[in-house]
Amino acid sequence: MTHPRGSAAKSAAMSAALSGAVDLSALKARADAARTQPPPPPAGVTGPPGDGGGAPAPAGAVFDVTEATFQTDVVERSLEQLVVIDLWAEWCGPCKQLSPVLERLAAEANGAWVLAKVDVDANPRISQLFGVQSIPTIVAVGGGQPVDAFSGALPEPEIRKWLSSLLDALRDKLPGIRAAEEANGGPVEEPEDPRFVEAEEAFESGDFAGAQAAYERILDVEPANELAKTALSQVKFTARAEAVAPDAVAKADAAPGDLDAQLAAADLEIAEQRVEEGFARLVDTVRRTAGEDRNRVREHLVALFELFDPADERVSKARRNLAGALY
Repeated sequence: MTHPRGSAAKSAAMSAALSGAVDLSALKARADAARTQPPPPPAGVTGPPGDGGGAPAPAGAVFDVTEATFQTDVVERSLEQLVVIDLWAEWCGPCKQLSPVLERLAAEANGAWVLAKVDVDANPRISQLFGVQSIPTIVAVGGGQPVDAFSGALPEPEIRKWLSSLLDALRDKLPGIRAAEEANGGPVEEPEDPRFVEAEEAFESGDFAGAQAAYERILDVEPANELAKTALSQVKFTARAEAVAPDAVAKADAAPGDLDAQLAAADLEIAEQRVEEGFARLVDTVRRTAGEDRNRVREHLVALFELFDPADERVSKARRNLAGALY
C-alpha cells in the first residue's frame, strides 16, 4: 500500500496507475496527426517550432502548455529538469486555490523545478493521457515519464514536503535540479516534524498500532490537522487490508449474507485498485441490510471514501448510490 504521507495518501490509486504505465510520447503522435498547421507559440515565447512540434521551451518558472507544445515543453524539458504539471480548468473552484500556491512555490524554487499549466478543457488529450478523474490534478514528470501525482487542493505544507521528496529522489538523475540549487546556495532542507517521523517509521516497520497511536496523539493536540487525519485513515485501512485473505472476494460472493465477508472483500478490492467494485459491493450490502448491520456497513464505506479525493468521480457516484440505498 501507499505510504500515508502527504499527497500519496490522497492519491494512492493515481500514483500506482502512473508508475511506469504512461507513455508520454504517444501524446505527440496524436497531436501531430490532429493539427494541419503549425501552432502559434505560447504567449510570451517567440521563435520557430522545435523538433517536438511546438515552440521552444519557455524560460520562466510558470508557463502554459498545449497538446502541440507538450513534447517540447514537458517531455523533453523533463530530461534535465523536474516539470510539475497543473491540470486545471476555469470553472474549477479548488484549482483557483491551488494554482496560486504552486505558482508562488515555482517562483521560489528558482529553476529547481518548473510549473507547466494545462487547461484541460482546451487540451483534453493531455488529461485523457493521464487518466485524470478529477481536477485539480498535479503530475510530476522527470526523465520523460510521470513519477508521482496528487489530486485536490492540498495544504501548502503538504505540497512543500511532496516537492522536497521529489527533488531529493531526482537530484542525481536530473542535472538541472542540482545546477539550480547550487546557483542559489544549495538545497533548502525542510524540517521534519518528529511526531510524523515517529508515525511514519512505525508504519514502515509494519507496526500499524504504533502508527495509529502516533497519529491519534497528533490529533489530540491538533484536531484539525488534515495530514494526520488522512494518514490515520490510510493506516487503519492498510492494517485491515493486509489481514484480508487472498480469497476474500470469492468467499464473499459465495456468502452474500455474511457481513464480515463483504467488508473484507471490499477492503481487498480497494487495495487492488478495483475501487468501483469495492464501493458497489458495500452499497449493495446496505440495500440488503437494516438496523445496526446497515449502519456498520455505511460507516465502513464512508471510511473508505476518506482514502480518496472528495472530488473523485468514483466517490461522488458511490455517495449518490449510497444515498439512494439508504433513502
